[in-house]
Amino acid sequence: MDIDALRSFLAFVETGSFTRAAKQVHRTQSAISMQMKKLEQDLNKKLFQKQGRLLNLSHDGQVFARYAKQLVQLHDETVKQMNAAQPSTLLRLGCPDDYAESVLPKLIKLLHKCWPNLDLQITCTPSNRVKIMIDSGHLDLGIITRSSDTEEGYTLESSPGVWTYNPLFNAHRIEPLPIAIFQRDCRFHQAATDGLHKQNRAFKIIACSGSASAQRGIVRSGVAIGAMAKLSIGDLTPLNSQSLPALPIVDIVLIRANSSQNPVTDITCLELCRSYISINNASEKKPSFIGTY
Repeated sequence: MDIDALRSFLAFVETGSFTRAAKQVHRTQSAISMQMKKLEQDLNKKLFQKQGRLLNLSHDGQVFARYAKQLVQLHDETVKQMNAAQPSTLLRLGCPDDYAESVLPKLIKLLHKCWPNLDLQITCTPSNRVKIMIDSGHLDLGIITRSSDTEEGYTLESSPGVWTYNPLFNAHRIEPLPIAIFQRDCRFHQAATDGLHKQNRAFKIIACSGSASAQRGIVRSGVAIGAMAKLSIGDLTPLNSQSLPALPIVDIVLIRANSSQNPVTDITCLELCRSYISINNASEKKPSFIGTY
């Protein structure tokens, strides 16, 4: 149905006359008559009836008048809201779930400061997959663990690797030592397995996973101990033991796709990381309990 025809119809409802309705909507009386005939055809209903020389609304016309008013109001509100809305900025961000609860929320706040009307699409996937999606153009921005042999990306923060366990269970005392670790391309995987081999300590890999949530769940259940970044351990207890190999410090960095459509420039990346570091430095350090055995 034509919105102008609905306005003309409502003008008739208000004035009771095609002549006065025509003046109200700045159309000729014949144009109003044609609009009303078209409305009746669209609805397959008679909207008007003659009573003597007067033209009044029929029963169907009275029913339709309520809906016509709602339709016009909804149309006008929709147009108003769409005209008022700022164009949104689409940003596709990749992040390993290792950092979904620690790094990601802080970065999201900064991104929304840069783009108040941001359409942020987040993909949680391991660092190696984030890199692939960045290179293939499926992501604009990525949070990853920097590889040890590169200087890629812009540094957000560094985090030491820690062993974790559930002190309610004795997985850390079992031989061979049950461990839950990330997949082979993770620096903690290599450091944990190589270190235990060098110690000639027997161990059993309970599970390899690309998910920090999965590793936390396994460790929390008491099935194994884990090796991960300190900022990824959540509610797990760090395990401080001289008998376990040391784990490396990893750098968490921001990388971007080199595309002209990417709303994030190198300068923006640098500013985001500087703001992120500033927020981290200003925040209070919370004490954590270190489990020992």
